[in-house]
Formats: sequence, C-alpha cells, structure tokens
Amino acid sequence: MKNKKSAKSNLENFSKLFMLLGLVLSLLVTYIAIEHRTMESADDNVMAYTNNMQDDDDDIPETEQELEEIKPEEQKVAPPPVLEEIEVVEDDEEIEETVIESTESSEEEEVIIEDIEEVEIVEEVIEDVPFSIIEDVPVYPGCKGNKTQLKKCLSEKVQKLVAKKFNVDLAQDLGLSPGKKRIFVMFKIDKNGNITNVQARAPHKRLEAEAKRVVGLIPKMKPGRQRGRPVGVKYSLPITFIVQE
Repeated sequence: MKNKKSAKSNLENFSKLFMLLGLVLSLLVTYIAIEHRTMESADDNVMAYTNNMQDDDDDIPETEQELEEIKPEEQKVAPPPVLEEIEVVEDDEEIEETVIESTESSEEEEVIIEDIEEVEIVEEVIEDVPFSIIEDVPVYPGCKGNKTQLKKCLSEKVQKLVAKKFNVDLAQDLGLSPGKKRIFVMFKIDKNGNITNVQARAPHKRLEAEAKRVVGLIPKMKPGRQRGRPVGVKYSLPITFIVQE
C-alpha cells in the first residue's frame, strides 16, 4: 500500500523561503548594531565638545569696568550762538546806492597815453668770422660759381699773386741757412672788402715786411656775409720758399 504525501506538508518547497527569511533577519541585526555604535560615538563627540566649551568659558576671567561718574560741574555746556543785531529800515528812508563805474571805453571817448618810454634796440654785433666757417665767402674779382667754388677760387688767386709778387732773392741776400723756410701771414677782409690788419711772422724782419707788402697788393673783394650781414673775415696764408746753398 503506497503512502500519499500532501504538497503542503512537503517542507522542501519552503526551504528557499526560510533561507531568505534568515538572510533578512541577519541583515536587520547587523544594521541595528551599526546604528547603535554610530549613535554612541556621536554622543561621545557631543559630550566632548560641550566639555571643551565649558572649559573655555572657565578660562575667561571676568573683568569689571568701573565707570567714572561725570560730575555736573565738569560737563561743558556750549555757549549759545550770538545773534547779530538786525537793523530795521523804514521804507521812507532813502538808502544810498553804490554806483559801479564801467571800465569799458566807448568809441567816441578819447584815449590818452602818457609817459611812453623809448626803448633803444641794440643791434647784434657779429665779430670777425674765420674764413673756414663763413656762410658767404668774400668774392675775389673774376671768381664765379657756388660757395665751394668761390672759396677755392679765392685761395688759388691769392696764392698765385703772392708767388708772383714775392721777392725770392731777398732770402738769398739775408744769409739764411739753406733749406725750406716758412712765413705765416694773417690778415682780415673787412666789411667793405678791403685787406686790413696784416700780421706776419718770419725768420727775418725783412721777410715779414716783404710778406706784408705782397698781401697789400690783393685787390678789393666783395665782402663776406654772415646771417645776411657783411662781416670781417679772417684769413691765414702760409708762404713757403727754399733757400739754396
């Protein structure tokens, strides 16, 4: 005879359910334990913080500030403002009005100027200018061209005149030692173009006189100009010659 089992009485069908219930129960117990520990640690922190605050309050000493009483006598009272006296003027009283005269002059009014001082204008005096830096060089008779050409032409003309007119035999008669000799001559071409202030330096007085004589033969020139005005021009002339044995 076979035994008949009921499906409800078969416990194997509830094994998975029991396993799930046990797992849920274990998780619940673990969660409660963790929460309990967390609350205890939080309470400990709160207690520690509260104790620290109490300790800090105990460290602060209490100070008492004595307030000095201000005596009524020491209180300064500001003086009342002084009011200026206001003078009441009756309407019938005449008041003198201040008349301000105009400083503007009319076209019909005659303007008189007195005490005019004459100011003398001093003309700028330009001294003699060296030949090397003169703006407009003196013009030797017969020279033409620009400033550079005129300067070169003047130098050449003066050198040719001196070489032609100078007495070379005079140096041989003076008994000078053989060799090259030099005479330094300086003169000025004045505002009118004339040769003036001739100076010479030579190994002998007669050579100096001869150099001055020859320079005096230079013809009158058109004067040099500086800033558009005629000026004196300084000129240097070296004379070189050779004394034979």
